[in-house]
Amino acid sequence: MELRGRSVVIVGLARTGDALSGYLLDQGARVTISESKPRAALGPAADRWQARGARIEAGGHVPATFFGADLIVPSPGVPRLPVILEARAKGVPVLSEIELAYRVLRGTLIGITGTNGKSTTTTLIHRMLSQAGRDAVLAGNIGTPLLSFAGQDVPGRIYVTEISSFQLEYIERFKVALAVYLNLSPNHIDWHGGFEAYAAAKAKLILGLKAGDSAVLNADDPAVWNLRGRGPFQALGFSRRGEVERGAFLRDGEIVLRLGGTEETLMPVSEIALFGAHNRENVMAAALAGRLMGVPAASLRESIRGFRGLAHRLEPVLTLDGVDYVNDSKATTVEAAIKAVESFERPIVLILGGKDKGTDFAPLRPALAGRVRAVILVGAAKDKIRRALEGSLPMVEARDYREVVEAARAAARPGDVVLLAPACTSWDLFADFEERGETFKREVRRLAGEARG
Repeated sequence: MELRGRSVVIVGLARTGDALSGYLLDQGARVTISESKPRAALGPAADRWQARGARIEAGGHVPATFFGADLIVPSPGVPRLPVILEARAKGVPVLSEIELAYRVLRGTLIGITGTNGKSTTTTLIHRMLSQAGRDAVLAGNIGTPLLSFAGQDVPGRIYVTEISSFQLEYIERFKVALAVYLNLSPNHIDWHGGFEAYAAAKAKLILGLKAGDSAVLNADDPAVWNLRGRGPFQALGFSRRGEVERGAFLRDGEIVLRLGGTEETLMPVSEIALFGAHNRENVMAAALAGRLMGVPAASLRESIRGFRGLAHRLEPVLTLDGVDYVNDSKATTVEAAIKAVESFERPIVLILGGKDKGTDFAPLRPALAGRVRAVILVGAAKDKIRRALEGSLPMVEARDYREVVEAARAAARPGDVVLLAPACTSWDLFADFEERGETFKREVRRLAGEARG
């Protein structure tokens, strides 16, 4: 794509906007950074790019700027603003950052998507490749924008890339050599405008595959598995409910890989250090990706055994008075919260609430029955959750996370788990799920310190 002299609007100046600014200015584009935040809130990044020639439009989006652009690149998570949609309708190209990266990177792209488990699976695949001596980098929605590697790209590099529905919404020619699709459940309905639109964005990762490419698909999820015949790519399944013709499955408590007409037993599931049956799925998906990239089974086993998971994903905090406190702040969907609850065979005091994403909380009701002793409600969605769960189990409301932790301690009994799995985003009280999780951990440690004191 020829960018020199072209007028490009970057929407949003976060990590992706920062990477886009540097790349586009290096290419000689005329860059405008459009931000809804006031100029004073943008910090030194805006000053840096302005000094290099970018124009900063802060405090709102100017329609004339969008309509007169040669290209618009929204940062992931920027809402589907009317001004973006109108510019697109007028013929202005709107492309994702990963689309621009795809057009310049020469290495091999692995793309991981799904409603839940993306970061865990992406990190584990990267770990498998790196420990096997491959030149692999972690990229995408997990932290480092893919375009950040444009200036240091080498042909043999493998880009293990977490990809969100936001990023897939605005792709055109983007494709990967190996796609991993973990699962699909309602999420980001407020952003996409409906579940069908969300599912369609996710499916783009698979439907863009060509002959010679591979897709690792969840054979237990019909919406995912039904994509297997939608192109000339090689499809492999993973399942914890039954055997698959090609892929990974469980047999007698062990992970079995079936590839190229041969079977190999990889390892017992008891050697996986992560909580939850859903993490067995993540491990099987990662193992398939690793094998397809040529990693020996022995190396896969070593990587899996040593993997302790990520912060804010079923992360043990501490044990106080016989109660385990667990941080799953990343469980921002109803489905993720249910999977977190199903990871434990002990009674749970569950912390729910945050900013609602337009999803239905009713599925929580049967899922929590018989597993959850009490619910602590917090945040903007607490009234909606209360209505969905009314009469099914005890609920207590809290104003902040100090009250959350104190109420959870009062409700829990020795042997229980206090679980933060909020089924909502953090954007009502916190900047992101990491800040929410760190706040929870800090308050738990404060409580433990007072108990010992």
